[in-house]
Amino acid sequence: MLYARLTNEWYARDISKKRRISNKIKGNAGEPMGPPPFGYEKDPSNPKHWIIDEPAAAVVRRIYRMNLDGMGVEQIADALSKDGILTPLFYWEAKGIRRPGKGAKYGPCHWNSSTVSKILSLQEYCGDILNFKTYSKSYKNKRRIENDRENWVIFKDVHEAIIPRQMWEAVQESRGRTRKRRTHEGERNIFSGLLVCADCGNNLHFHFNQGNPEIKYFNCSNYKGNRGTCNSTHYIRADFLEQVVLSEIRRLTRFVSQYEQEFSELMMGYTQQAMADEQRAIKRELDSLLVRDRELDSLFEHIYEDNVNGKLSDDRFSRMSAKYEEEQAELRKKIKSLQDNMDKSKSKASTAEIFMSAVRKYTRARKLTPRMLNELIQKIEVHQAEKIDGVWVQKITIHYNCIGVIALPSDLALPTPDITVNTRKGVYVTYMPDTKAV
Repeated sequence: MLYARLTNEWYARDISKKRRISNKIKGNAGEPMGPPPFGYEKDPSNPKHWIIDEPAAAVVRRIYRMNLDGMGVEQIADALSKDGILTPLFYWEAKGIRRPGKGAKYGPCHWNSSTVSKILSLQEYCGDILNFKTYSKSYKNKRRIENDRENWVIFKDVHEAIIPRQMWEAVQESRGRTRKRRTHEGERNIFSGLLVCADCGNNLHFHFNQGNPEIKYFNCSNYKGNRGTCNSTHYIRADFLEQVVLSEIRRLTRFVSQYEQEFSELMMGYTQQAMADEQRAIKRELDSLLVRDRELDSLFEHIYEDNVNGKLSDDRFSRMSAKYEEEQAELRKKIKSLQDNMDKSKSKASTAEIFMSAVRKYTRARKLTPRMLNELIQKIEVHQAEKIDGVWVQKITIHYNCIGVIALPSDLALPTPDITVNTRKGVYVTYMPDTKAV
């Protein structure tokens, strides 16, 4: 009996080992390691190749468009549910495809925000194959564990894309920002999550004027008057901001249409400079974390030796080692994140063309939209208004996606926006562009 159990154990282990080797060979050769995601299906003539499942792909495209239009995952899920769109699991079931997963408690058209969030994150929609995203510890434990990204194997442009790569990148950029904040009344603003304080770096919060709800504004969430540490409110009216940003985008698109060659050269220069500056900043922080990581290794060796030599009690050693291990685990997560950011920074030079094509789309823009902001702008720094030569002026610094801050050539016929707003009780503030380049 014991021999039979051992034989079965050895056989199962052997089969598992062979399967792992086979999967590794297939995965490294670019063969998809799992079933196609919602929006794709296996090619009947070649099961190793994915083709677009058009009805499902139309839903995927709609989800991406809604996100770029400023809708959050919960809003998108609600809209799909109200329109009676089948969830992926029930869609596959209707087609006779068996897929693992729990059935929805509320019906076949009840979308969850987690489902929408996953669809918005899948790089496979760009036409790529991503293998070894998960793994299992052994043949006895079937639970899948998320693999570190550095262990993934990625093959680009293997199948037809459902989502253009530049759209997918824009969505990832948008979703990586701080969550958009509502006022107490529940309203969102298209700039929420984009604005940061030029002095302390904290987000600006959206508010209504209590006396006049038509006046909507932002101020620094870290202002010391609200128990923070920032010395100024960095108050800015939403309507003033909208005029300024739209004017700057129009100025940029005019530059693109009239001086395309100059714009291309400027973009490459800014991309390279921004990439170099970003990499230097990341490297400084990474180096300091790596030094601390080595210090913790050394400290652990010292307390281990002291414990062995009787200079440190077992209880004290246990508490100190646990403290060091906890700090080191957190430290290594930050190191990995910075290393990932370094890799992303190196790839920015190839995204200048993506930004240029996005700018060209808005040559005749008459109104700001959430999609326009998501595609073009990474963040906006708001400076405190100041009095210069008897006139109150306020600077804002627009950081564009992929390239950072752009200072357009001053010798070209591109007039600076002339915008003034009555901000509070007869105080007029005029927009002043920030000419610094990042």
